[in-house]
Amino acid sequence: MIISANRPYFAPYPGFFYKAHLSDYLVILDDVQLPRKTTWITRNRIKNDQGTLWMTIPVIKKGRGLQQIRKVRICQAGNWKKKHLRSFQSAYAHAPFLQDHIHLIEQIFTLHYDFLLELSMEIINYIFSFLRIETQIVLMSELGVSGKGMPLIIDICKSLGASQFLIQSSALSYYDSIQFESAGLELVSFKKPEYIYPQMWGEYIANLSSLDMMFTCGAKSRDIVLV
Repeated sequence: MIISANRPYFAPYPGFFYKAHLSDYLVILDDVQLPRKTTWITRNRIKNDQGTLWMTIPVIKKGRGLQQIRKVRICQAGNWKKKHLRSFQSAYAHAPFLQDHIHLIEQIFTLHYDFLLELSMEIINYIFSFLRIETQIVLMSELGVSGKGMPLIIDICKSLGASQFLIQSSALSYYDSIQFESAGLELVSFKKPEYIYPQMWGEYIANLSSLDMMFTCGAKSRDIVLV
């Protein structure tokens, strides 16, 4: 059994879903600490006539100290929801498949989500379904494991009865294969594809949110992402 793990990125890029596709289980690391610095957990990029457009979900940090991702609350103040919705509608007004997914965009920027994890998993689950990825998603918080670093990953694998843990080849140097071997686990790696697909608004920009691909390529996104 192959396990992979990832923090719950906001509207993840295609490589997130490719890794998930190669796994039997994708463990969402919702019970680890939210980084203090800017992170893909709270923001991602789409594309408009000016090029890259960052979309950030504001979260409450003041007075919260070190927060586990699953406990991070969305800041409801301000008009950022309306602004983000208008930005999507403007950027993809002429995208061939916008109407197939506009209900998702309207939902995430009009409904009330208390927690960042709720919002992120809404998008991740939607894209999983659209791409017809059969990998099972499990939240770390459901597994009863804790810790950090290699011991945490090994405990996650053991809790699910995994024999292999999947990582991107560029990250191999950060993992101690001896620790995994001692635990009866094998580290396996993959190389992320370099995705090229038709985009709107001029020069191609790599690693945008998967939503960009879905708006412009529709059902063909599955063949592009899962190669």
